[in-house]
Amino acid sequence: MRNKGLKQVIKIGVLAAVMVTLSTVSVVAAEFVSVVKDGVNMRSGPATSNEVLYQLPAGYPLKVLARKGKWLKVSDFENDKGWIFGTLVNKTPHVIVKVKECNVRSGPGTNYDKVGSLAREVILKKVGKKGEWVKVSHPKITGWVHMNLIWP
Repeated sequence: MRNKGLKQVIKIGVLAAVMVTLSTVSVVAAEFVSVVKDGVNMRSGPATSNEVLYQLPAGYPLKVLARKGKWLKVSDFENDKGWIFGTLVNKTPHVIVKVKECNVRSGPGTNYDKVGSLAREVILKKVGKKGEWVKVSHPKITGWVHMNLIWP
């Protein structure tokens, strides 16, 4: 009888410990930034003395992987990685077309009219979201694109 009570106390203690552990685990959302102007250098390391890997256009979206001082280690939609100086990006949400071609629709669904199409690597400003559809804006077109066709 005494062992049964002790087992009960141990089970309750283990359950409480598991609940505390689960409540302290937090999911960290990925951080995305966009390039603020044309011709920004993405480098091989966190200094201007490092090799320029790419020159990026305005609005180009990047995922932040790490930070070192004022530098950000980033990756793009093709998972190319490099470093960019922090003042050369902002939080304005942009997306990039990751497929060869995608349709832009007048509303968030395939039942809406097609208002145009976009080619791979076109950069768009994200202006809204409804379900799996993202409302995008570009100087030449505004409409809705399915989230599987763009990144992030």
